[in-house]
Formats: sequence, structure tokens, C-alpha cells
Amino acid sequence: MPEFLPDLPVDLILAALGQAPGNELKTGKFDSPDSSSALVANGFGWFLNRADMMPMLPSGLGNAKSVTLTAEMRYPWAGGKHPWLDVEIVTDRYLIGVVSTRFEPFRPAKKNEFSENYDRKVWGEKMEGYTRLRRTHANGARRFAHLDDAQLVKSAYGLRSEVHRAEGKNRGLKPVLMYLYAEPEAFASGRAVGQDKLDAHQADIAMFSQAVEGDEVGFVPMAWSDMLALWGRGKMPVAEHAARVQERFGPL
Repeated sequence: MPEFLPDLPVDLILAALGQAPGNELKTGKFDSPDSSSALVANGFGWFLNRADMMPMLPSGLGNAKSVTLTAEMRYPWAGGKHPWLDVEIVTDRYLIGVVSTRFEPFRPAKKNEFSENYDRKVWGEKMEGYTRLRRTHANGARRFAHLDDAQLVKSAYGLRSEVHRAEGKNRGLKPVLMYLYAEPEAFASGRAVGQDKLDAHQADIAMFSQAVEGDEVGFVPMAWSDMLALWGRGKMPVAEHAARVQERFGPL
């Protein structure tokens, strides 16, 4: 059993983690000091049964009505792999899918490619920025040094599909992809990350943001430190939780 922070709905968190691909609990990856999944589960898990206590989200996204860990966003076809986002937040107007990273952007990139399924004309006319990024990634013409652009594009496609699903629970909401990232000075081992990598990551975020500006799926990058500061300004139980997350996971 992982050691969760106090006052978390552990059963709900374990159920959510158990349905997601990757088996991080069984493989032991969740218990690693480097674990990004542990950060997400401990941070957002507190809100699974108290979404109304989450402070108002930035960029006019409003107040959370529901919070879900490890949410699948299915494409408009059967079979194959569909994206799983770390967190789904629903507000009155928005479906927000959170892709969270911790140390991943500062390690050697893993290969992440697009299958021919993504060439289907199912994304609508207002996803041109994401689609251009997909095509240039596939052609090898443009790569990001410290940003998994393929993961973000796949997640955006999933969010777009979710709000257009016939009779879906999120139909009609405005889709937003939130990229929640850490800016650690050092890895859990103590080895320095390097300011050059942190700066290059910020440059990648700016480039990606510019590329998808105006598309149907909004893109909102946010540092984990800013999210914890937002929670820290909330009511006392939320502020106490934010402090515990900061103490457990160190500088973010």
C-alpha cells in the first residue's frame, strides 16, 4: 500500500489508479521518489470527494464541479489506444484535461509517434494548429527538446472528441488542455537539472502555445508551484493540503 498524504480518499484514489494503463501500483513505479503519478494522486486526490473546495481555476475557467483521476478520452472510433489524462476537471463551461509532468521533460525523450489512424478527418476545422504539429512531428521537420508534443496533441484530440460525443456527459463543454509542469532544480537523486534545460522547456511551452492559439481546444500551461500557491490561498483545509504536498514532494 502506497503511503498517501493524510486526509485523502484512499479507496477512490486506488480505484482510479487501478483502471489506468501502466500498472504503476503493481510495478512499484508509484513508490519511486521520482514518481509523477504520486504527485498527481496526492495533489488532486484530495478533491475527488470535495471538488467544490478547489479554489477558482485560472484563465477564467471557473470553479470545479467534479474532479476525476486518470480519465480516458476516447477518439471517435473503436479499438486502438485512446489517451488517458492525469486529471479531468469539469466546471460549468469547461472540460479541462490535465497532463502533468515532473522530471520527465528533463530526461531523454521517449519515442512517441502517431499511427495512421490520426490521419482521419475527424478533428474538425478548428484544430489546425494541433494538426500542423502532428504532421511536422511525423515528418521530423520540427521537434521539441523538452516537451512531449505528441502526447499533448493526442490529449487535445481526445478532449475535442469527448465534447462532441453524442449523448456524452461532457457534450457541449469547451475543451481545455492544461499542461501542469514542475521546474525542479534537481532530480530526486540530487543531480542538478540545469538551468539550460529549464529555459529550453519554457521556450518549448511558448512555441507550442503559439502554434495552437485559437484552436478549439484551449491550451493553458501552468507550473505546479503556481497551482500549489493557488490552493494555498484557499480555505484552511485546502491550504493545509497544499502545504503537505509541498513538504512531501519538495520544490516544484
